[in-house]
Order: sequence, then structure tokens, then C-alpha cells
Amino acid sequence: MAKYKVEIAGVNTNNLRVLNSEEQTVLFKKFKDENDLNAKKILIEGNLKLVLSVLRNFHKQSVNMDDLFQIGVIGLIKAIDNFDLSYNLKLSTYAIPLIKGEIRRYLRDNASSLRISRTIRDLAYQILRYKEDYQQRYGKEAQTADICNALSVTPYQVSQAMDALKEPVSIFEPMYTDAGDTIYVLDQIADKKEQREDKDTYLLLKKSLLKLKKKEKEVLIERYIIGKTQMELAKMYQISQAQVSRIEKSAILNMKRLMK
Repeated sequence: MAKYKVEIAGVNTNNLRVLNSEEQTVLFKKFKDENDLNAKKILIEGNLKLVLSVLRNFHKQSVNMDDLFQIGVIGLIKAIDNFDLSYNLKLSTYAIPLIKGEIRRYLRDNASSLRISRTIRDLAYQILRYKEDYQQRYGKEAQTADICNALSVTPYQVSQAMDALKEPVSIFEPMYTDAGDTIYVLDQIADKKEQREDKDTYLLLKKSLLKLKKKEKEVLIERYIIGKTQMELAKMYQISQAQVSRIEKSAILNMKRLMK
């Protein structure tokens, strides 16, 4: 039967080597006892078909299979790092649940319509693999400078790639809540176009503000210019928060009426 070349994430699946149990035992001893990273590399390459076997369960997912393959490889690496020969367990028995778990976590965390450049994602996976290898070799976390030197990238590219793995935040995500006054991400987004002052509107606002009752004017200034909360104003004026809220609403309605 003729062999057809099938590639996934740049790997020709027809050329994947499969290790037997004796070979794996020898390699694990070298890796665990002597910290032989070449042995670890051979273990990873010799078990990539495990990842492919797991991917069959996810073929209906509307996601790039190359991405899932690379995520599955991360699960395989974690399995190899934590595998213990003394339990007399097959690596496949131990690794498959970890590979599945890593893929499911990825699918859950990336259930978003936001599309990230393939180049950026590939770099993110390279960085993750490098950081894991660096931790194993030196017993400490790789710094950005180490990553840049090893992968020939800039600090900005490292930051951009790692940010791509983070879940997007809704503009309606609460950032801060104080006594009922919630500040959302949307409130912190500035539109530079809107920062250009309309002088006529500014003069009209100023004129209307001067016509308000003293308490209404003070509340608006404290709330929207100084930035105090209703609770803070309640303490300052020694009244209830409900009273502050009523004064604020009345002031806003009067401002709208005066600006017509």
C-alpha cells in the first residue's frame, strides 16, 4: 500500500518513529537520572502518535488542527516530565488524559471569535516549550532576555505572543466596585477623537453649571470632576447615599434642561 504524506504542524506523520517499551525505559532513565535533554527530545518525538490518536476525538471542532496538535504536544511534554517508572505504568496510559486535558482546556479558554495571527501563536508555543526546557535545565524561570537570545526575537514580540494566549476581556468586565459605583473596562477606554474639546459645548456646560443650586453644583463637581463616590459624599455632607443620589439625578436633569 502506498504511503501518503500527511503533515500537521509541519510534521510528516508518516515518518514518526514509535518507541517500544524497552527503548522508552532506557530513555526515561537517562532523562530522569542524568537530566539528558536529548533523551527527553527522543521521548517526545517517539510519542507524537499518541497526540495524533487523541486528536481524532476532536476532529469535529471548528479550530485549526495544527493548533490542537501543538497544544497536545505540550500535554505530552508535561506527561514526560512527571512520569514515574516506579509505578510500572505505560506512558500512554498516563499521557493520554493529560493530552486530552490540555486540549480541552485550550478549547474552553479560546471559545472566542477573536482570531490571532498564526505566526504569533506559533511563537507563543515556541516560547512555552523553551521556558519549560529552561526550567528543567537550570531550575529557574527563563527571563525575557534569555528567550529573545534563544529564539532571535524582540521583547515586544515575546510580550505580544504571550498576550495572544490570554483570554480576551469584555469591555463590560467590572474593574472596580465601591459602594455600588461600578467602573467597567469600557469606562477606561479613551477615544482620542472625543478628547478634542467643543468650545461651544464647554461654554454652555459652564454657564449651566453656574445656574444650578449650590448643593447640586457641588455634588456634580465632586462626582464627575474630582471623582468621589456617592458614599464618600454622603459622609462628607452627613446625609444618606440615597439623598446624594437624588441630588445628583436632580442636578443632571436641571443641566439638561438648561442646555436646551
